[in-house]
Amino acid sequence: MLGIAAAVLFFVSFLINAADLSTNDAFSSTNVMLLGLTALALHVAGIGSGWARRR
Repeated sequence: MLGIAAAVLFFVSFLINAADLSTNDAFSSTNVMLLGLTALALHVAGIGSGWARRR
């Protein structure tokens, strides 16, 4: 699930960068890209990949 969220954040970051939109500092393309990288790192680490049964 976090992998999909990372892909969406990367796409939004690409659109902001490609359209050369002027956004505030908190919503710049670099910050959105870093959020995507964080979500991707959590996904690769196994967080948010699904429910795990523990016995």
